[in-house]
Amino acid sequence: MMSYQPAVQTEKPQASARGRMAALLSLLCAGLGQLYNRQWIKGLILLAVEAAAVPFFASKLGHAVWGIWTLGETKRNIGKKIMGDNSTILLIDGLIVLLLFALFLLVYVLNIKDAYKVGSQIEAGRKPNSFIQSLAYIRDNKFAEAFLVIPGIGVLFLTVMPIIFMIMLAFTNFSAPNHLPPASLVDWVGFDTFKKLVTLKTWSHTFYGVFIWTIIWAVLSTVTTYFGGFLVALIIQQSDIKLKGLWRTILILPYAIPQMISLLVMRNLFNGQFGPINQYLGYFGLGRVPWLTDPMWAKATVIIVNMWVGIPVSMLLIMGILTTIPKDMYEAAEVDGASMWQKFRIVTLPMVLFSTGPILITQFAGNINNFNAIFLLTDGNPVKGDYQYAGATDLLVTWLYKLTLNQNQYAFASAIGIIIFILVASISIYNYRRTRSFREEDMIQ
Repeated sequence: MMSYQPAVQTEKPQASARGRMAALLSLLCAGLGQLYNRQWIKGLILLAVEAAAVPFFASKLGHAVWGIWTLGETKRNIGKKIMGDNSTILLIDGLIVLLLFALFLLVYVLNIKDAYKVGSQIEAGRKPNSFIQSLAYIRDNKFAEAFLVIPGIGVLFLTVMPIIFMIMLAFTNFSAPNHLPPASLVDWVGFDTFKKLVTLKTWSHTFYGVFIWTIIWAVLSTVTTYFGGFLVALIIQQSDIKLKGLWRTILILPYAIPQMISLLVMRNLFNGQFGPINQYLGYFGLGRVPWLTDPMWAKATVIIVNMWVGIPVSMLLIMGILTTIPKDMYEAAEVDGASMWQKFRIVTLPMVLFSTGPILITQFAGNINNFNAIFLLTDGNPVKGDYQYAGATDLLVTWLYKLTLNQNQYAFASAIGIIIFILVASISIYNYRRTRSFREEDMIQ
């Protein structure tokens, strides 16, 4: 016969009355809960923070929200001595105030949690830490988090805020000639800029052309430099190659020289009029090649020059990995009768790709944004008459640069910047998650 025992009922922990009171006081005014808990220095500091913050946000927060919402209402009129509103200044000031307000709210929430926690400790009979003890606790146990606060704030205002500003500009009509502050106001236009970029013929033809060339460039430049460096590394690592150190030194020179100097020198070497390469071709009875003036030749030239600059990096990376492959794997393959090609395909290539897969994806993403190679070598030229402010070799990032600094088309440039981010992030995340190194790391975890 089965006997039944009543289920044991666990008593729910009761909320601390003192903790609730301290939290309520800190909710009413930052620092009051700490004073209630007899943490005098901490409470006075938090009171001082609120005393400074409340009048600041009382005078700034409403204007900040108005500035972001309207982007200004009064146009400048020099004749009537009306300075008017500057839409970009209103947007930047508004973002700064809102970010500061978000930080203040974070401190306020932490203040309430701290008051409740300390109040609960006091009610449980434990003595709370003094201010000196709290500092010692932070030094010994929370030093990393405390140390990262200042860099984190710097990243917030110097990196995150400009990104948010750029994203917001893409949804405005901030462009020359009719909407350029401070002479004119800027308006919110929603997705109108993106629609024009992909549907309006004058813009869409340029966008699709530059976009396709950007993808082709990224693929070819990544593949050529990676496998070019792979080939050079394999050759140098051969046992019958003498003076390996000398060869490594010679082949790394293109990387050791600043890239800007290399690209500018190459630009002069490939000059169609007086460049040494065309002069040497003339000595052999060959005609001049329009290296940088013909669209197809210019694209081939930038890929060749990029190989010169990029192969040494891949070579160094892969040579380091080749030295870590155990020799017994090759010996086992030889015992099984594997040829040189089979040893490369079964042992060398998988081992190298396993280690360099994430780096290869990073190189691909970097080549999408490879501003230097295009700008310093061709400046995006040769010019294409049916393109809007872009040349035959322009990438999305160099086209963005021209739209921003040369043409004052800030809204279109911001929209292109968002598209570049989505493109790079999507391709990088998708391919990285498919790499063997990511899958094995995920299995280990």
